[in-house]
Amino acid sequence: MLYKDEDIIMNMNIYIENSLGQQLRESAKTLHKSRNSIIREAIQEWLQHHKVFEWPPCILNFKGIKDQKITRFESLRRELTEPKDDPFK
Repeated sequence: MLYKDEDIIMNMNIYIENSLGQQLRESAKTLHKSRNSIIREAIQEWLQHHKVFEWPPCILNFKGIKDQKITRFESLRRELTEPKDDPFK
């Protein structure tokens, strides 16, 4: 992986069990990769699969607008008309 000048490289220390370290060392040798590159890939993959999809607090805590009458979306469906032509044909 090549880094651009604007990339920030963070140096970290991790502590793992000897057996895990040995497995990492052997895998790195077999794959002709550095241990750091394998660890970077593992962190990237983990982060991609563990993203938290949650509404921000301002949305979760929204109580509505006092004295504001809002039309429910479902009620507007009655006003919809059938399309003249099928757009998928």
